Amino acid sequence: MDSVFGIEFSPRYICCFREFVIPFIMPKSFQSRFDRMSRTPLFLIAIVLIGLVVFASYRLMRFDGSREEMLINMLMDGIQTQHFAPEPVDDTYATKVFDLYLKRLDYNKKFFLQSDINELQKFKNKIDDEVKSNKYDFFEAANSIYEKRLKQVEGYYAEILDKPFDFTVNESFETDGDKAKYAADDAALKEQWRKYLKYQTLVRMDGLMEENEKAKAKNDTSYKEKSAADFEKESRAKVRKSNDDGFERLGEVDKTDRFNLYLNTLVNVQDPHTEYFPPADKANFDIAMTGQLQGIGAQLQEKEGFIKVTNIIPGGPAYRDGRLKAGDVILRVKQETGEPVEVTDMRLDKAVQLIRGTKGTKVTLTVKKPEGNTTEIMLERDVVVIEETYAQSAIINSNERIGYIRLPSFYADMGNGGRNSDDDVRKEVEKLKKENIDGIILDLRDNGGGSLESVVDMVGLFIKTGPVVQVKTRNGGTNVMSDNDSDVVYDGPLVVMVNEGSASASEILAAAIQDYKRGIVIGSNTTFGKGTVQRMYNLDDMLNSSYSAIKPLGSLKITMQKFYRINGESTQLRGVVPDIVLPDLYAKIKYGEKEEDFPLEWDEIDATKYEKFSKNYAPVISASKQRVQTNKAFGIVEQQANELQRLSDNTELVLTLDAYNKRKERSAEAEKTMKELEEQATAIGIVNPQPDAERIAKDDTVRQRRNREWLKELSKDIYLKEAATVTMEL
Repeated sequence: MDSVFGIEFSPRYICCFREFVIPFIMPKSFQSRFDRMSRTPLFLIAIVLIGLVVFASYRLMRFDGSREEMLINMLMDGIQTQHFAPEPVDDTYATKVFDLYLKRLDYNKKFFLQSDINELQKFKNKIDDEVKSNKYDFFEAANSIYEKRLKQVEGYYAEILDKPFDFTVNESFETDGDKAKYAADDAALKEQWRKYLKYQTLVRMDGLMEENEKAKAKNDTSYKEKSAADFEKESRAKVRKSNDDGFERLGEVDKTDRFNLYLNTLVNVQDPHTEYFPPADKANFDIAMTGQLQGIGAQLQEKEGFIKVTNIIPGGPAYRDGRLKAGDVILRVKQETGEPVEVTDMRLDKAVQLIRGTKGTKVTLTVKKPEGNTTEIMLERDVVVIEETYAQSAIINSNERIGYIRLPSFYADMGNGGRNSDDDVRKEVEKLKKENIDGIILDLRDNGGGSLESVVDMVGLFIKTGPVVQVKTRNGGTNVMSDNDSDVVYDGPLVVMVNEGSASASEILAAAIQDYKRGIVIGSNTTFGKGTVQRMYNLDDMLNSSYSAIKPLGSLKITMQKFYRINGESTQLRGVVPDIVLPDLYAKIKYGEKEEDFPLEWDEIDATKYEKFSKNYAPVISASKQRVQTNKAFGIVEQQANELQRLSDNTELVLTLDAYNKRKERSAEAEKTMKELEEQATAIGIVNPQPDAERIAKDDTVRQRRNREWLKELSKDIYLKEAATVTMEL
């Protein structure tokens, strides 16, 4: 998310522009003199922007191809000249494009036959040659076959759904597209669709039966005695309506949309964060990256036909409810009245319209969890409480008084009168110091990153001076970002909490504290592992006015830099391993940068000079590990993590009602166990700092209630309890 906040325009990133632009627009004899002149940021930025336009226009004025060929030319030029580590356009590159495009075009293998894939194999080692000449014969061939198969399978579902399904027959369906196989022939393809539709009906049938049982338990007048056959018939009708809508949406996706998907594949094999956005999809990117969905407070992205939750906005309904998590896939959206709407294969902006709504109204999301279980989550739409998106503090009252600071993101003022996270954390630290705290816990769990400059300034609150992070550019130049302010706001015991949702800027802060031995990092497994920086380019800016007829062309987001710890190790892919690793429910579920397609590799560079604190944390770390091993609560978490991993790995589902219910019961049992664990946990005493308590006492009752809920949630947090114990032992 760092690129979204425009970090690259900061003076600390100016070296990046010198590295990748100046060599292309200026003779070497003048570059050293220009380098000294360009230390003035505004001067350099002006020259860079002019240089990019001039350079692009110079190349493209000589281009005389179609719009499609122009786009291929521009995208590949952009990648080869500006990407941090561009892939050579060779047979290996061609194979990656071939595999990824077919995967994205038909992720669940519901359209192509194996013979279709065999026919397309002739292009597999030729795509690199096509790209170099701005051709796209592979796309044309794949698209032609896809359109043919789409019409073919559209005739399957109505016929299949005319007949009842027998849920006593012991047969299975593979729900993981990566594990599924292409059908051998037309008959096998139709059979795959029969099982797929049976699976959909089974899920709907179970949901209807559960709703009916709940109505019966509440003596609801909507309850009606129904037979299994009644539920099956009603479920098939709902699945038919869902597929009617689904194929209608697929019909709206035309050849141009699929070509845009192909263009994105050409650049996406470089790394998962380098992407092409057609003009309409750029708006979807802005929805996903810069703002919350009004109504539930969650950020979404569309990936391989699925609507996936990428972030939960602090202060929103989803955050307060706690059930919707990053990594969840939204399958259906239901309003208070009406039937659920399938959002698989739906454009992101259309899905957003369904989820958004007026404050006070309710929306029900059918969600697929990472372990494979499907559940319904009803949320009441509300506004996001802005105050809860900023740093907040509390005090843990135990044998000692421990200050606690939660930081949801590294937000920064982008010139519009906003707030800076480093300023806010400074204020919270100073507030806690006045409360005579004996240590501080900085909670970065599920903090997806933000402003890198804020990280540098924030680390500076806890150290005198020194480097915080190294940023490497494509040409090998390394910029060391340092704290140069000798003022130390807090020099006492410090613990940083992280989890697999801590990404990017969060990982830099945790790594710096760890490398300096300034404090202890505690958390689940490893952090997310995003150690790269991107920048968005508007392709129209690269063309002169003579190309107005083919605009708009869209945008290209390119990975241009890579983060390195001050010890020389990259945070890319491996993330940050906590000093103390705690069991986590989702620790064994596939998540993070390493699960993306073609992530950049981990590597290391020379360490920069820095002076470690003379702290021996070994006894404290050892004591914590012993406590965790004998802690009943963490033992239960470990058991449930193994169960969720088993459910996640078992993607081939038996299509009987009995088997489905047993799987669902196992998942529900795990959820019930975790809730009981939370309720039974010994609460830790936690209160607001005095100034906050006085202010909250004057707030309205809604904010007072939310504050009580927040403190109650923290008091039952077994991870925070262990972090507090570690802080006390420091």
